[in-house]
Amino acid sequence: MAIEIIMPKLGVDMQEGEIIEWKKQEGDVVNEGDVLLEMMSDKTSMELEAEDSGVLLKIVHGNGATVPVTEVIAYLGAEGESVEVAASSAPAPATESAPAEAAPVAIAAAPAPATKPQGGGKVRATPAARKLARDLEIDLGLVPGTGANGRVHKSDVEDFKGAAPKATPLARRIAADKGINLEDVLGTGVNGKILKEDVLAVLAASQPAAVEQAPAKAAEKPAKELPEGVEIIKMSPMRKAISKGMVNSYLTAPTFTLNYDIDMTNLMALRKQVLEPIMNKTGLKVTFTDLIGLAVTRTLMKEEHRYMNASLINDAQEIELHKFVNLGIAVGLDDGLVVPVVHGADKMSLSDFVIASKDVIKKAQSGKLKGAEMFGSTFSITNLGMFGTKTFNPIINQPNSAILGVASTVQTPVVIDGEIKIRPIMALCLTIDHRIIDGMNGAKFMVDLKHLLENPLELLI
Repeated sequence: MAIEIIMPKLGVDMQEGEIIEWKKQEGDVVNEGDVLLEMMSDKTSMELEAEDSGVLLKIVHGNGATVPVTEVIAYLGAEGESVEVAASSAPAPATESAPAEAAPVAIAAAPAPATKPQGGGKVRATPAARKLARDLEIDLGLVPGTGANGRVHKSDVEDFKGAAPKATPLARRIAADKGINLEDVLGTGVNGKILKEDVLAVLAASQPAAVEQAPAKAAEKPAKELPEGVEIIKMSPMRKAISKGMVNSYLTAPTFTLNYDIDMTNLMALRKQVLEPIMNKTGLKVTFTDLIGLAVTRTLMKEEHRYMNASLINDAQEIELHKFVNLGIAVGLDDGLVVPVVHGADKMSLSDFVIASKDVIKKAQSGKLKGAEMFGSTFSITNLGMFGTKTFNPIINQPNSAILGVASTVQTPVVIDGEIKIRPIMALCLTIDHRIIDGMNGAKFMVDLKHLLENPLELLI
């Protein structure tokens, strides 16, 4: 029986993925572990590997297609196997489509819904019917099938009078909640797809007469003329994910930011001392981000700072405390931002941390991050210091309870033992979720972190 290959769901917020390029073609032999395709998830491109061996029987969605998660994108099976047979729970006639396609049956004459599989089984349908239903966003479970054993043919989908117009899932939910008939909504999306804004516009207008004319207007809608020098581009899946995540974090968590100055004199001296030994051991250069990340990890593992390393769960009714540190490190790309995660940072030496952080950062920059390397952070840091940023208010990477922003290091006059001296001063900006952490607790964390960064030999003990 053919195996369905689906668009994987790589995170709780992932709704769809974009197929960048198929590495295997129909008819190719596939071994378990072979790379099937390159895809773009919420924030990064990655390779999808085969979980089984066989022949790639059918590619349902080709290069460039954007597909909802868990939707079938291809079929894998034995050589010569029929996808039509594999798609149903029972064998189908050898030439199933010709009779039904040639003589469409009216809905009134269609079999009763009882012909649908019972007990939660799969809907029996031809591949052509499935594709058309996906394109029209029709639930196959609602379409009466006229084929053998209730199988749904393409003609059944075409004749289905309950076919809803194309609309985003959010638009459908809002329309259902507000009792709005999507047939009466003018879609302004691609190919007339109904967006959330279209439903809200109808809700606000509350003018049935105008709504009734919407379908006719859609056909004669002129192309939008843009002013000279204006270009409109499609938002990438990564940008959409960042937008959604930032809005969710900003509107969900009441936050405040604590700003501290760190004297980098000793940390700069320590980096200079360990630079060559770590290079000899790992082949990698230790950075200030590595040293700061390790210092943050050590500070988070103190019992008194457990709420800094926590998450709100169950509709913010419970706090999940972590006895480990998975440190997220924000990495800026040309077209967006990703936060790869150094898992188990609390168990690492400085050399281990350098290796692990460089590995995920390199993968992030080359678009080769795996799903597991993007999720599960318990705390995050973001460094804008190399761009001369003096201070900023980083937005929390949900569901973390805090994020540390690293700003630039500036030669600054400071008073030491009654004398003015020039010291390299770095600014740290800690944004905190006030639902979990109070100002005093955040300040105590920063005091301990400041002490460790200004006395960095303790990192090596």
